[in-house]
Amino acid sequence: MTLTQRLKELDWIGLALWIFRAVIIVLVIVGTVRKLFFNVGTQYDGSDWIDFIASGLSQGGLYALIALGYTMVYGVLFMINFAHGEFFMSGAMTSTVLVASVLASSGFMNSQPILYLVIVMVASVLTSMGVALLTERIAYRPLRRAPRLVPLITAIGASFFWQYIFRGLFGADLKPFPVPEVLNGTVTVMGITLLKTRIVVFAASIQHLAGIIHILYINQNAHSLFFKFRHIFIITKKCSILSIFLFHLSL
Repeated sequence: MTLTQRLKELDWIGLALWIFRAVIIVLVIVGTVRKLFFNVGTQYDGSDWIDFIASGLSQGGLYALIALGYTMVYGVLFMINFAHGEFFMSGAMTSTVLVASVLASSGFMNSQPILYLVIVMVASVLTSMGVALLTERIAYRPLRRAPRLVPLITAIGASFFWQYIFRGLFGADLKPFPVPEVLNGTVTVMGITLLKTRIVVFAASIQHLAGIIHILYINQNAHSLFFKFRHIFIITKKCSILSIFLFHLSL
């Protein structure tokens, strides 16, 4: 095979992506080495690095949950749900403004902090699930047999729709979440000082990830039932039960 033929058969897009990935990796490695060994830029001590790691773990747990929801919906329904973040936002905003703020002003938050968190969590989950299922039923389900670009555009429209709906309902200003006094401050674990809220967020994220992994991969009955519905959906595009289950589980 001549060089000209090899160049014609070369996947230029794939090559460009690999070059881009390599450049990013090299930049990250160079930046890390310069910071750790040559003290370039802002100076950080050990406590700063521990805080960075704790923040990364707590935020990364949330991102992992959101990414897992994206993956489940796309991997089975073959659509990118651009409104996925808005589903999370709907539950967070509604529970903060209508539930958490009311319970905090009444004094219930500090008198019953565990029950307060359970009530807020249930309100947030129910709101997110309701918005997700409403979107799936009205916007996504009629487009199952449509060309793949149509659901993609619809998902972008649904994303803007819910953004402006909740912006109109609750306003565009910041809405701080009321935190019980028992979760304020820090706690020392093995000589490391950590924010209590970050520990709670990280623990909750790990618990939810473990539960989803158990449902989808470890529990054999749920695993076989899930992939049976997935096979039916791939062939017929008419498995509403699977769609409802996915939009529940992804949140």
